[in-house]
Amino acid sequence: MKQFIVFVKKEFFHALRDRKTLLILFGLPVVQIMIFGFALTNEIKNSKIIIADQAKDIASQQLTTKIEASKYFEIEKSVRNRREIEDAFKKGTIRAAIIFPENFNHDLLHESKATLQFITDASDPNTATTLANYLNAIVSDYQTELNENRTRPYTITTETRMLYNPQLKGVHNFVPGVMALVLMLVCVMMTAISIVKEKETGTMEILLVSPFKPLLVILSKAVPYLILSLVNVATILLLSVFVLQLPINGSVLLLFAESTLFIITCLSLGLLISVRTESQQVAMLISLMGMLLPTLLFSGFMFPIENMPYPLQVISNAIPAKWFYIIVKSIMIKGLGIAGIWKETLILAGITLFLIAVSLKNFKTRLA
Repeated sequence: MKQFIVFVKKEFFHALRDRKTLLILFGLPVVQIMIFGFALTNEIKNSKIIIADQAKDIASQQLTTKIEASKYFEIEKSVRNRREIEDAFKKGTIRAAIIFPENFNHDLLHESKATLQFITDASDPNTATTLANYLNAIVSDYQTELNENRTRPYTITTETRMLYNPQLKGVHNFVPGVMALVLMLVCVMMTAISIVKEKETGTMEILLVSPFKPLLVILSKAVPYLILSLVNVATILLLSVFVLQLPINGSVLLLFAESTLFIITCLSLGLLISVRTESQQVAMLISLMGMLLPTLLFSGFMFPIENMPYPLQVISNAIPAKWFYIIVKSIMIKGLGIAGIWKETLILAGITLFLIAVSLKNFKTRLA
């Protein structure tokens, strides 16, 4: 254990005395969290919604049919009360909900006006706004059909409610995404480069034939970056709360625990890359290109996953950043506890164990 602590201290000294390393470790998160303040707005398709039809009349059924026929929405189910709607939003199974009040058709025919409520998940403000616009357009089209050849037009008033983010601030979307992106890039790249550097200089062979166990050599390389990455997480959260005014609605302890799990996942990826590469340039290229693009494309941070073809949606399930992004949004924005994210946590833990097993297997094969 004493030797292990000495090796960990050595790695800390190596990391902290290199200005380029410090710039990547601490400069990258600060710069990205400060300037990555926008998100792309794309067409949203096949968004899952639920309908609470308290009227159950001809007008509500006709409007439900038009919504269901739209390419933008996919009706998950019909519910009876608001509690079921809230539960569905907390689980993240839907993007929007529609509530038809009682006597919807009666009010429309006799008073020439009726009210309809839309509820959207505004933890992703761009998607929430787009879905509200799509629903308003469908209602407007239905209203136009009703008003043909009428001297007194019918009026359907839509009431839109943005859940979790009523002000539609973009920071609610990009902070969880930047956390996933920064941790993936920093942990994978720094771990891979650190180990490959030892291989290039020939010191790795010396370490491996020393009395010190080979596995502890690798762990001593990873521990400093685990601690420094947790410092990165704290930096991002402090900037989010005090600079970007984004409150943390859930447990900070749970958020750090989930971040630790994701960091271990990234360190395992870095170890795998380091075992399979022989130069720092190749390790850096694979870490940047191989981790950056999948994180941006398949995490749901930049582009809605449900827009993608089904095979790509299946591939996205193997991307750790996707599950971490969902977990961070659920804790920070929705204020959920472990009961609301246990499925995502188990999936992320499974991916982590798989990567650790593959990395150690490759490492032992190289030693043999």
